[in-house]
Amino acid sequence: MTVVYAVTMALLGAAVLMTTARLVRGPTAFDRIMALDVLSVLLVSGTAVYAVAREEPANATILVVIALLGFVGSVTAARLAAEREDRT
Repeated sequence: MTVVYAVTMALLGAAVLMTTARLVRGPTAFDRIMALDVLSVLLVSGTAVYAVAREEPANATILVVIALLGFVGSVTAARLAAEREDRT
């Protein structure tokens, strides 16, 4: 199973790199906000894989906090998009 965890972490790392590129190059602020949301999901996924690989259930609190921060970011982005749409 160690190989599976290593491959999973490598794929998550590649996804983080691609998402960071979108964060830097994003033509609009909304693209950057969505990239930050995807990064929070990838961070939760990586932490979950690490917790399972090390058999440490103490990381569950960290998972909940990061997931809640990602949710708040998504709601904020949706409000921003709705406000911009109302103005036009």
